[in-house]
Amino acid sequence: MKAEMRTQMRTQMRVLASPRVTLFGMVLLGMGAILSYGNPETTPVWVLVVPMFMLSVSLFCAILTNPRIYRRKGLLLFHVSLLALVILVAYGRLSHFEAHVEMVAGKAFSMDELLRVKSGVLHSGDLENVKFIQGNYTINYSAGLVRGLTHSHIYVPSAAQEGEWDSLIVGDDRPLIAEGYRFYTTFNKGFSPLLTWTPDDGSESLSGTVHMPSYPLFEHKQDNRWLPPGANEEIRFWLRLSTGLDENNAWVLDGENATGVLVVSFKDTRIELNEGDEVRLGSGTLRYDQLLTWMGYKIYYDPTLFMLFVTSMLSVLGLFVHFWQKFGVILPESKKVINVETKKKQLKLN
Repeated sequence: MKAEMRTQMRTQMRVLASPRVTLFGMVLLGMGAILSYGNPETTPVWVLVVPMFMLSVSLFCAILTNPRIYRRKGLLLFHVSLLALVILVAYGRLSHFEAHVEMVAGKAFSMDELLRVKSGVLHSGDLENVKFIQGNYTINYSAGLVRGLTHSHIYVPSAAQEGEWDSLIVGDDRPLIAEGYRFYTTFNKGFSPLLTWTPDDGSESLSGTVHMPSYPLFEHKQDNRWLPPGANEEIRFWLRLSTGLDENNAWVLDGENATGVLVVSFKDTRIELNEGDEVRLGSGTLRYDQLLTWMGYKIYYDPTLFMLFVTSMLSVLGLFVHFWQKFGVILPESKKVINVETKKKQLKLN
């Protein structure tokens, strides 16, 4: 009875390991990849995870039932590594985290300001423990406004002395890595006037920044608007910048060397403010304190990255061992055949 059950189970495993099941899983995976292209918010992660699970089951059954695989050490290592890769990729999609954040110079990172958050159902990171303060940045541009290297200065807690901060430089290819999260700079960056609003009723003043659109992408659209507390009409802002922008030559965008005049419009009032100027508008007074910069970051988290690298190297090693064993055994035999034929010719000549 047990032998019949084992035979039946082995037959079922051979069916799952058949090329038809594998091909069906690959077709589903391809469809899932097409649906997931561009990482749209409406596409669930299961369109990728389910085909990966099907392929992993098929590959597992093939390893157990195919003697051409489990009897050859190199081929076995390759298939086991390939199985691990599929499982790791599936787990990575279930535990990944992606988001964006716009950091104003001088401000500390806060989870409350995250934008476009995408998180896997198994994600359990410690993003709340990430601490850094945004500093100034410089960006190299070549002629034609082609963006080059980004040097974003940030400050992180010092590991050597408590209460101190160390300076780091991050960029598009040099992320800040903290608690497993990677912070990459993006093309999305610009300027933020720091404003203070003082109500006429004697209540507490409010200070904050107004983010202008990305610069220099929207150089001619540096505008925004804000509704003061208790007011019925918005205050409109337009920022006239002086950054040394030169579309025909190489230049460096440096927020510390940039200046900006803030044009304020409220009802029939239009006034230009320099840093430190103020104007009374409606039920309060608006002061333009300082011109700051903001940098946009992409946050990425995947706990499987290191293991993916290790299993990839093991799969390559398995293929190397397999082909070395295959051709390493044949080559000496072929030499022996050649030597025998050579000896026969020599005997005939003699």
